[in-house]
Amino acid sequence: MTSALRGKSFLTRLGRWAAELVLVFVGVYAAFWLNNYQQYQQEAKRRDQILASLEQQLKEGIDGAKTEGVKQDRQVAEFRRALAAGEMPQIHAFAFASDYSASDIATLLQSGGIELLDVKTLTSLRDLESIIRGGLSRMAHYEKLSDELIAPNLGQDVSFFTIQSRRGCENVSRNTRKR
Repeated sequence: MTSALRGKSFLTRLGRWAAELVLVFVGVYAAFWLNNYQQYQQEAKRRDQILASLEQQLKEGIDGAKTEGVKQDRQVAEFRRALAAGEMPQIHAFAFASDYSASDIATLLQSGGIELLDVKTLTSLRDLESIIRGGLSRMAHYEKLSDELIAPNLGQDVSFFTIQSRRGCENVSRNTRKR
């Protein structure tokens, strides 16, 4: 009977150890699952914050561009009205300033955005950056032309610009006909 009790006792202990082992395994597995779930939730929250920030920046940029566009449309309309009336509008140098910084988006992406955003969003950001750089380059070119052609001659009589612009139009017209 003692050997039966020992066998039963051994089986009981073995069963208890197996149950404890299964319990530990389930607990560790649940802890890993919970940790992964919390990490996924944090990444989703961070992704949503980044997208919200990008959306806000874009809205502000679009609103600013619309406001500036309306202002520029008024100035162009006034310029054309003056020309149509036979007046020479006031000439002034072209100056352009932008608060754009390529490092803003780069910082956002380096702070975890590149891992959290999908490929389509990253591609759209790259395309947007390319368009912005092209526009800024064009504006810098116009500003350079203004600095070289208009600014040095601002002391001239307004007719100077009228004569020069007519000559330029005639040259463009002749060059176009030659082609």
